[in-house]
Amino acid sequence: MTARPVVLITGASSGIGAALARVFAANGHDLALVALPDPQLAALADAIATPARPLVLGLDLTQRDAGPRLAHALGSNGVEPMIVVNCAGFGLVGAVTELDRTEQLAMIDLNVRALADLSLRFADSVIRHRGGILNVASVSAFLPGPGMAVYNATKAFVLSFSEALHRELAGHGVRVTVLCSGPVPTQFQKRAGIRANLPRLLARSPDFVAQRAYEGLMAGKRLVVPGVGNKALRLLLPLIPRVLLLPGKHAAMRFSSRPPAKRSVKFPRRSGALYR
Repeated sequence: MTARPVVLITGASSGIGAALARVFAANGHDLALVALPDPQLAALADAIATPARPLVLGLDLTQRDAGPRLAHALGSNGVEPMIVVNCAGFGLVGAVTELDRTEQLAMIDLNVRALADLSLRFADSVIRHRGGILNVASVSAFLPGPGMAVYNATKAFVLSFSEALHRELAGHGVRVTVLCSGPVPTQFQKRAGIRANLPRLLARSPDFVAQRAYEGLMAGKRLVVPGVGNKALRLLLPLIPRVLLLPGKHAAMRFSSRPPAKRSVKFPRRSGALYR
């Protein structure tokens, strides 16, 4: 029996992941949605049940056995990935010595290891269907990240890894695109108590980012940076000496992570993702 091809989307319960699910569904793709168990995931599947209700899989991708478990679940449901969208990820704001070490390592597990695992694990089925891989990075991949040191490093990996796959898999008819969005407003920032005044020139909505990512993947683009401001930032960053960029970035993160009512606090002990 031939497995039915689907678009596998991780981190699909909210933010860019949910927006990508809506865009792919609107363009007629069958979906398999993966995220931590969350009522929002089932609600999203119900809302976009065209052409068929997406397969919903609640799974913690930071667990070392997540890859084999996901592959087994897909096979048991008679589907295999034609397109893999690695959107699951999170970030922590703060000094590395103040943030929880276990959480920082879990960030690497999700943002790097799980993304690489799924990209490689399903490469054969993607090649068989001449499909694609869409990996979600960030404009943070283009600059060092004091204040978000581990997060920026993980996104730099995603950028480098995806660009290499773009070249390696092109001969197999496979499109590999890396999405490097700027700040995207989410409800998480309010829940985490993070200042939500994102720069208007750079901030874009999840729907805008998802649409540009989908169009870029379908066109076979290597890199998608949504928004004129973010495109300009990407071109300007290499021109700024690191000796100036590092302290400037550090100061910006200290300010953006500082709750308005507690301006004397340098960094929150724990915080969450500014960008998804």
